Amino acid sequence: MEHKSISLAEQVFERLENEILSGNYQRGELLTEMMLVSDLGVSRTPIREALHRLEQEHLIEITQKGFLVLGVTQQDLADIFDIRMRIEGIASRMAAENITEEQLAELRETLELQEFYVPRHDADHIKIYDSKFHQLIYRFSGSSVFYDTLMPLHKKVQKYRKASVENQSRAKQSASEHRAIFEAIAAHDAAHAEQFTVEHITNAANHILKRGT
Repeated sequence: MEHKSISLAEQVFERLENEILSGNYQRGELLTEMMLVSDLGVSRTPIREALHRLEQEHLIEITQKGFLVLGVTQQDLADIFDIRMRIEGIASRMAAENITEEQLAELRETLELQEFYVPRHDADHIKIYDSKFHQLIYRFSGSSVFYDTLMPLHKKVQKYRKASVENQSRAKQSASEHRAIFEAIAAHDAAHAEQFTVEHITNAANHILKRGT
């Protein structure tokens, strides 16, 4: 029973986190427990646990009237990309040094699926495989610390990444940049894997930040 309660709280947290990061709950919107009980069809206990975690993630703020949605600000985005530019390249370097043939095959398949959907203007699938490409590199770096650091940052730009992949020019450029990163990792060329990743994150930041929040 305890396991079920924890599992339900996790599901509620992920649902609410996704609603905030995707922009369905807007910055400045006020949430209440009763509203969420009605929306989600669950009891107050898992909702309270989820709201506590969202507060720890600085996605909401507790007020006297309810839970104020903070979301991700323009400054948050700038800070997130600054951190990613500094450490995601290192994760790619480590992946180039540590990746196995089996892992390389999974990374190649993910990239090819992204490339398949780009000319078809399928933003939903492009986003899925664009995201998976990064997540696999975090995992294949061999460092749980890098993975645990980068995954939450990657998730927090979710709303803005969707807008980015819907831009056909940027979607094509991003897939091309992923291809360069992949080829460097496949060649175990750690220096270029890091360089191309930093350039990719820089380009993504420039594209998203100039659009504003």
